[in-house]
Amino acid sequence: MTFTKKLREPIMRGEICCSVRIWRAPRVKVGGRYRLGDGAVEVMSLRQIELTDITPQLARDSGFEGVIDLLKTAKHGLGDKVYLVGFEYRPDTTC
Repeated sequence: MTFTKKLREPIMRGEICCSVRIWRAPRVKVGGRYRLGDGAVEVMSLRQIELTDITPQLARDSGFEGVIDLLKTAKHGLGDKVYLVGFEYRPDTTC
């Protein structure tokens, strides 16, 4: 699981613990650990949501200024399904 550069530090400080992704199918799994800095994010939850479920508050919780800002980053490739990924940053975690 990769993150845009501006989100990495806030994630490692524990300020961001969710991400909205638009994929064809999930690219992460609950319990999976994905390297970030000196540690890793561990996926705690994964659920499919609707595009209309993306609120301004969810966008801010995900580290973006608003819904449009989030959507510019969230889409990866040809995906059309929206996923909400909940995670925790684990410093010094071996992946």
